[in-house]
Amino acid sequence: MNLTIGKLAKQTEVTIETIRHYQRIGLLAEPKKPDSGYRCYSTDAVARIRSIKRAQQAGFTLKEIAALLSLDGEHCADVRQLAEQKCRQIDQQIEDLTALRQVLATLVIGCQQTASSERCAILDAFSDDASAKP
Repeated sequence: MNLTIGKLAKQTEVTIETIRHYQRIGLLAEPKKPDSGYRCYSTDAVARIRSIKRAQQAGFTLKEIAALLSLDGEHCADVRQLAEQKCRQIDQQIEDLTALRQVLATLVIGCQQTASSERCAILDAFSDDASAKP
C-alpha cells in the first residue's frame, strides 16, 4: 500500500507537519519524489510512526526514541537499560512533584488559616520579602 503524506497522517493520527518533523530529525525516512509528483509512503512508515507515538506515550523524548530505534532486536539489554533509566527518571519526577505539591498544599492551608482581604498569603510567600523572613 502506498500512501501520500496526507493519507499517512490521517492513518497514523498525526499532522503532516509532525511527519515532516520526524523526517527532519531522522526518525522517518523521506521517500524519493517521483517525476509524477507525490511521494508515497509504505506501510513500514505507518508502523514506524505508531512506534514513535507509543514510545512518546511511555514518556520517552524524541531524542531518546531515536536512540531506541537505532538499536535492533539483538540489543535487548541496551534497550532495557534505556527503559530502566527512564523509569528512574520518572521516579525522580514523581518525587519532585510530590514535594512540590506538599509545599503548595502547605501554602493553601496557610492561606485558609490567615484569610485576609488585604493581602494574599500565597503571593506574599512568593515575594522577595518572604525569603528574607526567618
